[in-house]
Amino acid sequence: MVLDLPAFKTQEEIKERIDHAFIMVEDVEAALEDCGRKGVPVASVFTDGFADSGDKGMARQRKLVARARELGVRLLGPNSMGMINLTGGVALSVNAILEMDAPPRGATSIVSQSGTMLGTVLSRGAARGLGFSKLVSVGNEADVGVGELVELLAADPETRLILLFLETVRDAARLAAGARLAHAAGKPVVAYKLGRSKLGERLARSHTGALAGEDAALDAYFRDCGILRVDMLETLIEIGPMLAGRRPPDIVHAPRVSVVTTTGGGAASVVDRLGTVGIETVTPGSDAPITDLTMGKKAATYGAVVRDLLTFPGNDAVLAVVGSSAQFHPQHAVEPIIAASKQRDKPLAVFLTPQAEESLALLAQAGVAAFRTPEACADAFRAYFSWHSPSRRKIESPPEWPKDIPVKGKLTEVHALTLFASLGVPVVESAIARAPDFAHSLQYPVAAKIVSAEIAHKSDVGGVILGIKDGEEFAAGIRRLPHAGDTILVQKMEQGLAEAIIGYRDDPVVGPLVMVGAGGILAELYNDVVLRLAPVDEAGALEMIGQVKGLAVLRGYRGLPQGDVQSLARAISALSRLALVPGRPVSEAEANPVIVKPDAVVAVDALAVLKEE
Repeated sequence: MVLDLPAFKTQEEIKERIDHAFIMVEDVEAALEDCGRKGVPVASVFTDGFADSGDKGMARQRKLVARARELGVRLLGPNSMGMINLTGGVALSVNAILEMDAPPRGATSIVSQSGTMLGTVLSRGAARGLGFSKLVSVGNEADVGVGELVELLAADPETRLILLFLETVRDAARLAAGARLAHAAGKPVVAYKLGRSKLGERLARSHTGALAGEDAALDAYFRDCGILRVDMLETLIEIGPMLAGRRPPDIVHAPRVSVVTTTGGGAASVVDRLGTVGIETVTPGSDAPITDLTMGKKAATYGAVVRDLLTFPGNDAVLAVVGSSAQFHPQHAVEPIIAASKQRDKPLAVFLTPQAEESLALLAQAGVAAFRTPEACADAFRAYFSWHSPSRRKIESPPEWPKDIPVKGKLTEVHALTLFASLGVPVVESAIARAPDFAHSLQYPVAAKIVSAEIAHKSDVGGVILGIKDGEEFAAGIRRLPHAGDTILVQKMEQGLAEAIIGYRDDPVVGPLVMVGAGGILAELYNDVVLRLAPVDEAGALEMIGQVKGLAVLRGYRGLPQGDVQSLARAISALSRLALVPGRPVSEAEANPVIVKPDAVVAVDALAVLKEE
């Protein structure tokens, strides 16, 4: 007996059917065999010492998974703190949060790669009156992973919202599939991902590799599969009621929020944050950023204003900020907000400036999103307005790989230009000039470049001469080119309205990405780029261009001549088709700069890096 409950040495001694085993002994392998003999379908492994402990542990984990598959046992973990099913009354976990008396139940489920975060989310949610349904710790994800659990929760009638606490993404394709199922079921998926400020990330050979780092790639990935990403843990816990029953917003303008408050200072703290994430505040019939109700106003006035703002066609959401009355007199403002919220077709959120547990619980019970900090409140609005439906891609035939370009080894710029042209990217008129006389047929002015597969950025070593006016200047210039060898690339000089960079990267976590940004030598310095999962069509590429601040000049900003953004979009879409090449041999590629003219675009510098064998 253990705590007055019957105990058994093996599962075979148990007469009843076992649905789920929780393994927390050192000899996991023996316990797994016991599960197999008993016909246990699922086992959670709390024990560590597997992939979390190095190469030997990884080998042990692989053997464990292989044997589990032979036995027909699905594994959660190892190194998993188990699962808690509040709505089903099942707790298979050693998390100390289970000592809590009657944790609130709800329709929100969470999948976490950190076991301790289950308790964190559950306890902090309970303090706000927010309940949960299922809480699952995946540990090492040796078998059952985040994506599969999202699929299961998408079909779970007791789950309406899915939260993810992620340290990494181990199976991007499966998670994307789960997120799409959840979207189809009307269940938002929200992710809090660690690693925003990861240090020491390896820089790739291209600007694209540096700009499309792990975190930026994940942003593009989450957007592509319809997952909201929040920046703060508090937001992950509090955003649920804002999303309940909602779909991604369908707006094309800058998002607009109407703010009503009884505390000007408290409202200002949120409005200031909203402005930093590109959200405008609007007030009906006024230029003021907020509707400021004094403390002397009646509760009926507050409720009426909230109702009016919820029906105001000039906003996309409403924020109510409540001051000290929220702590001791919820009837003054909080209860009127709840009454007004019963008929709404747009998001409503409340920011409480004091510590007010009673009001938080009232709002949670009414299904109204409530926030305890201005930062989390603004983060929630930013995440909501950044939310998109999962992308849809047409099935395209793969492009043909040019016969004269190798699929292994390293490529020169000559190869890269040929590859880009085969995809449909307009490239600069070029010629190869060879020793001893380096003759060419291009009209001056021209540019001369060294040809080297080893030097990615030729300008960094002085390997580029621009604006050569005539043959005499050409002959003198190439004698000074370092690393010139017997071959020189000669190109027509091009001019336009602006320079762009377009790039491609096959990310090891999320897969192929395409990028557009302000081009030239300052591309990395400004980091003014937009990423999407590849391939993209022309419409998607146009939307990307519209989000690059440095390319506003091409859209006729302040009367400037307009550039050919449609041709730029076609070039972006064409380059993104590298994702369709069988075997995806290209790891990185970019054209920088792409000269944008009033009626055309042309890539004057090209780089393509093949994957190492």
